[in-house]
Amino acid sequence: MPPVVSTLSHCSELRSTRRALRAESTRVGWWRRLVQARLDLAVAAVAPPEPLGEEMALFALPDDRACAPQAAELFRALRGDAPAVEVSQLTVLRDLDERLACYERHVDEALARITEELVQALSADPLTTLDEIPEAPRLA
Repeated sequence: MPPVVSTLSHCSELRSTRRALRAESTRVGWWRRLVQARLDLAVAAVAPPEPLGEEMALFALPDDRACAPQAAELFRALRGDAPAVEVSQLTVLRDLDERLACYERHVDEALARITEELVQALSADPLTTLDEIPEAPRLA
């Protein structure tokens, strides 16, 4: 017969695990965004976007075009390594993104499982978890 775990300690462990999984999910999401941004920059080094505003002279735009950065400014800000170096990074960056996506799926699946387990534990005996809820501050 498996040992009986009190709902209170079980819920506390589930909350702690869930908190750690949520933090990990946030970290992996951040890393994915960074890798994807770096991938975009590597592609832009080889095939930069068209300059802004060139075709807009045909349209009646207000003076908002004056706030558009010049192409040279944008290219300087995005300049990375030489295009050949950037191209060589594409495979590495795509591989990293795929692996991060796989890991992110695993973390999200674990988070969903733990959340479901926590909900079931709380619904089994909701009163035992009241001890874990901090008391609200009293107004003077």
